[in-house]
Amino acid sequence: MLIRLEHVEKQYSGFHLDCSMEVPEGCVTALIGPNGAGKSTTFKVILGLVFPDSGRIELFGKPIEQITEEDREQLGIVLSDSCFSRYLNIEDLVSVLSHMYRHFDGKDFLERCQHFGLPMGKPLKDFSSGMIAKLKVLIAMSHESKLLILDEPTAGLDVLAREEILDMLREYMIPGDRSILISSHISSDLEGLCDDVWLIDSGKIVMHEETDALLGEYGLLKVTEEQYEALDKSHILRKKKESFGYSLLTDQKQFYQENAPELAMEKGSIDETITMMIRGEKI
Repeated sequence: MLIRLEHVEKQYSGFHLDCSMEVPEGCVTALIGPNGAGKSTTFKVILGLVFPDSGRIELFGKPIEQITEEDREQLGIVLSDSCFSRYLNIEDLVSVLSHMYRHFDGKDFLERCQHFGLPMGKPLKDFSSGMIAKLKVLIAMSHESKLLILDEPTAGLDVLAREEILDMLREYMIPGDRSILISSHISSDLEGLCDDVWLIDSGKIVMHEETDALLGEYGLLKVTEEQYEALDKSHILRKKKESFGYSLLTDQKQFYQENAPELAMEKGSIDETITMMIRGEKI
């Protein structure tokens, strides 16, 4: 495992993180959840920007206390509130990055910046939000990083800019021995990119599922109160009261299609699963 968290806890006033999760090699893993759920705190704990109160953190198979500077150079990081001085330009960044990372490839970095239409001599303060987002991801990939940790890398971008960044991430994964841990509020980005999804709410992991299983095996049943009372609820994860009766989240869509074909069934999605797992009631 490239990342392993075991009951990592951090207490703030009004918030308690207690997180256990893993990021395997060769996979794109998503950490999703509502605002304030603990995504950014989890990322910062992994990166050593926030010190946990208890628990165990492993990075690249080592306890976090044993991570070396060489290990840290294998991390490519995009945080929402991080960037270089906005008075620098891309050519200035080449000089800075070459001193920061032993494996920084300046020639490749400049070629990629030109490919994605980033202006070489313009200061970063004059870049659009889309340009800044693409630049952050290019920097994260510029020094032979083995693991990308990306906190909302496509937030606020239009469809074309988001798709360009997703294409960059897909290309990054081609060698097969790299991994990405990403958070995003845009479910379509995750559905087309991620291998598995962890859902966090109020500081705790409430679900872990492979993306293919989530999209293929999860479903939303729409039932009347009479149908609900007669239903086999052994594969229902959450319920939500509606004007017509109930919405029911299941991770065994085929079971109900075969055994109760008369019931209305909608295909599951990441957004619906988040809503039902967090707002719905347990059976």
